[in-house]
Amino acid sequence: MVEVVRSTVVPAPIDRVWSVLRDFNSHHEWHPAVRESRIEDGLRSDEVGCVRRFSLADGAELREQLLRLSDSDHSYTYCILDAPIPLYDYVATVTLKPVTDADATFWEWRSSFRTPPGQENQLALLVAESIYEAAFDALTARLTSGSTRSRDGSASPVPAKSSGDRVCGGVVLQAFGGPENLKWGPVSAPPPGPGEVRIEHRAIGLNYIDVYCRTGYFRLAEPPCPLGMEACGVVTDVGEGVDGILRGDRVAYACAPVGAYVECRTMPAALLVVVPDEISSEQAAAIMLKGMTAEFLLHRVHRVRDGDVVLVHAAAGGVGQFLCQWARAIGAEVIGTVGSQDKVRVARDNGCSHPIVYREENFVQRVAEITDGRGVDVVYDAVGRDTFVHSYDALAERGHLVSYGQASGPIEPIDIAAFAAKSATVSRPNFGHYTSTPQQVRAITDRLFRALRQGILRVDIGQRFGLSDAADAHRALESRQTRGSTVLIP
Repeated sequence: MVEVVRSTVVPAPIDRVWSVLRDFNSHHEWHPAVRESRIEDGLRSDEVGCVRRFSLADGAELREQLLRLSDSDHSYTYCILDAPIPLYDYVATVTLKPVTDADATFWEWRSSFRTPPGQENQLALLVAESIYEAAFDALTARLTSGSTRSRDGSASPVPAKSSGDRVCGGVVLQAFGGPENLKWGPVSAPPPGPGEVRIEHRAIGLNYIDVYCRTGYFRLAEPPCPLGMEACGVVTDVGEGVDGILRGDRVAYACAPVGAYVECRTMPAALLVVVPDEISSEQAAAIMLKGMTAEFLLHRVHRVRDGDVVLVHAAAGGVGQFLCQWARAIGAEVIGTVGSQDKVRVARDNGCSHPIVYREENFVQRVAEITDGRGVDVVYDAVGRDTFVHSYDALAERGHLVSYGQASGPIEPIDIAAFAAKSATVSRPNFGHYTSTPQQVRAITDRLFRALRQGILRVDIGQRFGLSDAADAHRALESRQTRGSTVLIP
């Protein structure tokens, strides 16, 4: 067995070096031997088990698989699956360690493999010089001199940005109040600064939090300002210090700062997610905030398990559909409330076994009938004032009432001592507290995109409005005339 070990010191902080190397598909951006690369089967480039297929400058193709990745150890291990070079049973590990007396990083690359008899020295030298040492030099040059390549492989300086502001159209909230205060007008997207990118939007998600921001209930921004916290678009310009995102990438986000109701914008890159090729821009804009919400509600706020009984209010809505689909896939029995007979079919098609039209039936009584008087293990309530007390009534002993919205209005003050009658738990989760770091966003979107690929989730875009018609979209949302997700198209 041949063993090759090479190391170097990169004059850059370990977090910066690791942000490049942990992306298993980034090598075509900086390694001189790699011409182009892609991840097979739509997996994320930091997902253990993903396979990268790439071509070298001479046209040769290889396939390598990520076997292990540890952010805490700053290390990953991979193997070669297919290669034109006879490197049999090739396994390699990349490890980074901080240099304690300097703002630098020790980088070790270690591998073992078999070769045909007599080729041991030749192939060991090829791996050491053409792969490892060439990588050391290229990445060091990138991190210290500020050069990169765009997705098409062409060289470009960093920052890859224009010299001036870009003026585009957007919907601006003129004052807190009704939808009539949303007005179309020009907005400016400045050149990206350090850690920022400029994006040209392709689709924008509409969410109830936009209504809260418009009315001033959530003071996330002060008028005049564009609204919106969710969108998908194409990166047009990249600022200094941005790793893992290039011009031409399609990215999505569901985060502050508010300001998505525009044709283009400049924003921090840290919480952006590169969208897999198999997910359309409209799908990404429709699922990021709602799908991420469903993920942390089902897997973090209250971990739903096989056999649980779940009550989902607004089961035909955007988040409601994802909650029903995902809970059903986990093995839960799903009860849902909807506003009309038309929405009964929608809820049922999305995994709700027992849709209840709340205008026609008392949902607390129906829950008691369905569960033989036991009640449900968890209620996911985005309605608020009109349902909160009744949601508690529908709980089983030691049940969990998760109040994550208030479409019908603010909830009246409650006497927490009354919840002792059922030893009930009440939660009021905040989206931002589950998505405030890149690591949190990555963990949630990894599971979300995997659920999409596996067919656990599907995206129902019930309405499309032009971006300039955002006021009409707000009216439809507030009057509960929508189903599924709504997107605004610039």
